[in-house]
Amino acid sequence: MYQDRIVLCGSNAYEKKYYLNDDFRGLPPEVQKELKIMCVLFTEKVGGVLTLEFDEDGELEFHTSAREGDMMYDDIGSGLEIKRLRDEKRDLLEALEMYVKVFFLGLETEGEDE
Repeated sequence: MYQDRIVLCGSNAYEKKYYLNDDFRGLPPEVQKELKIMCVLFTEKVGGVLTLEFDEDGELEFHTSAREGDMMYDDIGSGLEIKRLRDEKRDLLEALEMYVKVFFLGLETEGEDE
């Protein structure tokens, strides 16, 4: 079904928009709300565009970008904010990775073959 990357969600400071991939509408409302808050606050703080994407192995990656010449985008702050989110939201992010590995990629979880 998925060849390369799976976009989970994203936020765009330029257009003031948030996007959640329709394939993830089945996530609990609390998780959807937490993702929205996390992404929107990120782009409000550092600017630019943030997308959360799963690679072909189901690992969650943060991708940021900014328009050329955007002097308001904080590249250093972006890296620091990603590190902070990875630390503070570790349980949520790991659960999302497991969800994608099992339900999207069809991978077996550890301990399933017991």
